Amino acid sequence: METTAASGALGGDDLSSSSPITAISRWTFALSQRYQHMLDKTVPHIFHRWIACLAVVFIYAVRVYFVQGFYIITYGLGIYMLNLLMGFLSPQVDPEMQDGPTLPTRGSDEFRPFVRRLPEFKFWYSITKAFCIAFIMTFFSIFDVPVFWPILLFYWLMLFILTMRRQILHMIKYKYVPFSFGKQRYDGKKAASAETTSLPKD
Repeated sequence: METTAASGALGGDDLSSSSPITAISRWTFALSQRYQHMLDKTVPHIFHRWIACLAVVFIYAVRVYFVQGFYIITYGLGIYMLNLLMGFLSPQVDPEMQDGPTLPTRGSDEFRPFVRRLPEFKFWYSITKAFCIAFIMTFFSIFDVPVFWPILLFYWLMLFILTMRRQILHMIKYKYVPFSFGKQRYDGKKAASAETTSLPKD
């Protein structure tokens, strides 16, 4: 009897493991792993990634131009991109906060590389995904809200100018540049030669 009960329990577990819900969850998990693996392979190819992003933006712009609508989607997309841009240009640790490392403000300070609040890969991925979602939304007339698009463009330009002005003032106040070019780089050969010349001669 115990053997029969045990075999019945095992049979029930086999049935539950082979249920459609379990199979679908396994399939989606494997698909997400493969998708993440493909994304990881694109990390070092910065130039090609942004070319693909520009191609997606161009396709969306052509779609909106020929449809002559969905301006509210484009406005929301512009607000979202502006928010991403602020995260891309901002340091991971706000210099105004007391806790955490601060950015160097003098040449004698220790050099620390600029760490973004939003890394470049996430910045690219968020923009590309947003344009893909917006492109799909243009095929549903429910999102085509009639608006006067010059007003939306004017609002977005004013918001862009005010936001960028505040960000530039923040950069000037704390003396940092959110880009890698122009920063100090350690050169072992130069450092070694400098130490050699500074040694006292006998």
